[in-house]
This record gives sequence, C-alpha cells and structure tokens, in this order.
Amino acid sequence: MEIVKIPRMEKEEYDALIHSRFMARIAFSGEKYPYIAPFLYVYDGNHLYFLSTKYGKKIEYFRKSPYVSVEIDKYTKDLSCYMFVTLQGYLEEVNDSIEKKLTRERFVNLIREQNLSTNILAALGHSPQDPPESICKEERSLVWRLNGVRNLIALKNM
Repeated sequence: MEIVKIPRMEKEEYDALIHSRFMARIAFSGEKYPYIAPFLYVYDGNHLYFLSTKYGKKIEYFRKSPYVSVEIDKYTKDLSCYMFVTLQGYLEEVNDSIEKKLTRERFVNLIREQNLSTNILAALGHSPQDPPESICKEERSLVWRLNGVRNLIALKNM
C-alpha cells in the first residue's frame, strides 16, 4: 500500500495562513513532556508576537528554555480541508518600550477587528470587564517575539 504524502504549502500560502489567523499553540520544553498552550498572536509581516500573563507553567518553562514550536492551523468543520504551519524557533521577551507599545496596540486592534469576546482579556492578565485598551495602559502581560525560526513545516490538504 502506497503512503500518500500531504502536499507542502508555498511561501505565499503559509504567509497568507499566518496573516489570516490569530490563535496559535506554543509547545514549550516541559519537565518530562512538552507543555502546550494556546496563545493569541499578531504578525507584523516579519515576526509573530504573543502576550503572556506573568504567571503559570509557561513562564517557568520559558525561563528554563526559550526554544519552542509554534503551530497555526485552519480547517473545515468536517476536516475535508486543512492546512497548518509549524515554526521552530525561540521566544524573546520584548523590552523596547516602543516595540511593546506598538505590539500591544496591535492586540487591541485584533480584539476589536475580530470582535473577540472580552473574556479573552483574562488570558492576558486583565478582567473581562476591562476595556481592551487596558492592555496598552497597564503592563499585566509580557510581550514575546518569535525569533530564529530554523525549521518551518507547512502542509495542506485543500
């Protein structure tokens, strides 16, 4: 029996996928097993940015090793069509005040443009009763940037 391989995506296709989505999963090096968590992200055309609360296992694992795998996918309800991209690199905490401000503004715009529930604010260190702009006014979260992508796998069944 012949194994059928899933076709690879071209750069334009996986760039479009990354631009069109806003949820990713990040796999951290855990103690014994990988630790995987969902994250909102914004993409500026060069880097993926994430906001992370300042507590939890992800912080512990990030501090031990910033090397991660990031997965972004899109699929139909019946799974007849799907595509995904996996990027392996390392997370870096953004400390530049201008870059942090611009990134936080992108997250506010994402929440507004995608009409996301304010419940997502709890995943960013804020109360769901806070306005999304509170992300910019109070630094309750860390800003991470994905760097050093050395391995990228992008497959589709469309």
